[in-house]
Amino acid sequence: MSTLAIILIVAAVVVIALIAYFSMRGRTKERRRARARDMRSKAEINRAQADKQRATADEQDARARREAAEAEERARQADRQRAEAERQADRAAAIDPDRKDAPDRE
Repeated sequence: MSTLAIILIVAAVVVIALIAYFSMRGRTKERRRARARDMRSKAEINRAQADKQRATADEQDARARREAAEAEERARQADRQRAEAERQADRAAAIDPDRKDAPDRE
C-alpha cells in the first residue's frame, strides 16, 4: 500500500505543479500584455511629441524663409529708391545753373 500511496502523492504533486504552472503562465502573459500596452502608450506619446516638435520646427523654418524673402524685397526696394534718388540728384545737378562745378557721382 505504501507504493500506491507514493504514486498517488507523486501524481498529486505533479497535478498541483501543472495547475500552478498554468495559473502562473496566465498571470505572466497578463503582465507581459500590460507591459506591452504601457510601452505602446509611451511610444505613442513620444511619437506625438516628436510630431509636434517637427511641426513647430517646420513653422519656424517657414517663418524664417518668409522673413528672409521680405528682407530681400525691402533691400531691392531700397536699392531702387537709392538709384532713383541718385538719378534725380544727377538731373538736378545737370539743370542747376548755379552749380557749374558739381561733383560727378558714380
